[in-house]
Amino acid sequence: MNAVGERNDHGMTIGDRFRILTRYRTIAMVGLSSNYYNASSFAAIYLDANGYDIVPVNPAQAGKRRILGRPVHADLREAAAAHPRPIEIVDVFRPSHEVAPIAEQAIEIGARVLWCQLGVISPEAAELARSAGLDVVMDRCCKIEHARFFGGLRTIGLNTGIVTSRP
Repeated sequence: MNAVGERNDHGMTIGDRFRILTRYRTIAMVGLSSNYYNASSFAAIYLDANGYDIVPVNPAQAGKRRILGRPVHADLREAAAAHPRPIEIVDVFRPSHEVAPIAEQAIEIGARVLWCQLGVISPEAAELARSAGLDVVMDRCCKIEHARFFGGLRTIGLNTGIVTSRP
C-alpha cells in the first residue's frame, strides 16, 4: 500500500488506521500475555508508553496477576464494567476462529473498533462488527501501525539507519 486512499485486502485505508490511532486512546487487549517476551506484551508496553490506556483481557490470568500494573479481566464485559473509561478499541491477540465471540462482546460493550493482530483474520467477525457500526482492522499490528505513523519503529530495533549488508 503506497497511497493514502488505497485499501488493503480488509477494507481499511492507511488514512483510516491513522484516524483510529489518533482518535481513540483506550485499548482492551484480548489475549495480552503475562510473558514479557511475547509479541502482545511488546505491543502493550509500546502503546502504554505512547499514551494509550491498556486494559488487559486474558481469562487464564484474570484475578491471578496484574499485567503492566493493571488488573487482568476474564472478558470484555468484565473489563468494560470495571474500567473507568469506555473501551474504544478491542485489539485481538487470539486465533482467528475465536474472534467472532470477541466481536460480539465488542459490540455489546460499545467499542468503536475491532482490531485483529497480524495473521488474525475472521470474515465472520468482521461482518458482525461492521454491521454494528464498528471499524474493523485485520491482519495488522497496532504497535507497528503507530510506529509507522509516529516514528517509533526504532523502539524495537527497526529502522535504525544501520546498513548491515553491502551491495
